[in-house]
Amino acid sequence: MRSNPRCVFDTNVLVSALLFDESTPAQAFFAALRTGKVLVSADVILELNDVLGREKFRRYVSEVEQERFLRSLLREARLVEVRQTIQACRNPKDDKFLELAVNGDADCIVSGDDDLLTLGPFRGVEVLAPRGFLDALSESQAE
Repeated sequence: MRSNPRCVFDTNVLVSALLFDESTPAQAFFAALRTGKVLVSADVILELNDVLGREKFRRYVSEVEQERFLRSLLREARLVEVRQTIQACRNPKDDKFLELAVNGDADCIVSGDDDLLTLGPFRGVEVLAPRGFLDALSESQAE
């Protein structure tokens, strides 16, 4: 992986980064923001907004914090237009992350989802758990 990677984060990692600011997903997300580029698509933002709007998250994070996180993500990330669709994941709802990675020329997808992790690498894009991403990033910066 290059030292300034282009990264796709799946929704579960983004939610974990918001809810648990000391967690490994949060460390991975903020490291990617600092060192590389985080890629998002309209579908990823819509799903994240939908998930964060669920009642079960309201006791952990306020609506204001959710909106702040989404605004920050949109400001810091690169919005990619998806032109090439992909149907490769055993969970079709996860194809949006593969599409984003391929259309955005990503180096990696960071996910905690086995449906995505079992595909890695996918068309030259690494699929890594948050810890694996941090390890790979550390190695690339040491070179």
